[in-house]
Amino acid sequence: MTEQLNGMEDFQRDISYRLLKQENGTALLTATLKDRYHDIEVRVGVDVTTLAIVSAEAAFCRSPTPDCRNVEAKFQGLVGFVIGRGLQRKLAEVFGGSHGCGNMRTLLMGLLPLALNLSAAVGLTGEQELLDAIHEKLEGTCAGYVTPPPKR
Repeated sequence: MTEQLNGMEDFQRDISYRLLKQENGTALLTATLKDRYHDIEVRVGVDVTTLAIVSAEAAFCRSPTPDCRNVEAKFQGLVGFVIGRGLQRKLAEVFGGSHGCGNMRTLLMGLLPLALNLSAAVGLTGEQELLDAIHEKLEGTCAGYVTPPPKR
């Protein structure tokens, strides 16, 4: 006889991110999180020049409890924040503690840094030129963007 697995023993979560530059000088960053218990969409507007968050909202289509939706009101705490240093601290401040949401911190930690990539790539059209510029701007921030050793 085959053992019946519960909802967490056979679990899949899909997270998707999208960045779309708008004609008005902003970018719309969208993230979705879908699993057996959640169907959430997050939308964040960012000024392309300054990387300041100009709008932020979440829509809960499905959540484990009705109280999960209470975190939607916290999104206004992101407006005005400039994406860059202090991002983790800001997300912990806005979405931490018993009134926060770990899923929102995780989702936004993957989404918001995409604005840094956009900033590094503004005005570039060629794929290699784009990748070189992103490498230069993000050098030293992760294993993919290693700082070259000093020339002797």
